[in-house]
Amino acid sequence: MADATAQETESAADRRRRRDRFLRALNEARAVRNRVRPQQARAARMRRAIHLRTFSW
Repeated sequence: MADATAQETESAADRRRRRDRFLRALNEARAVRNRVRPQQARAARMRRAIHLRTFSW
């Protein structure tokens, strides 16, 4: 039982590390895209702002 708990904890830690690595890569990719296509990035920001303003909670 103790081994199973340790293995689950380790796999959860591995999962968090993988998720963290993925999110860092995703944020980096978004930053690169925003630098390469600033007009598209601005349009996306505007669309998101309008969506948030008009979204019904």
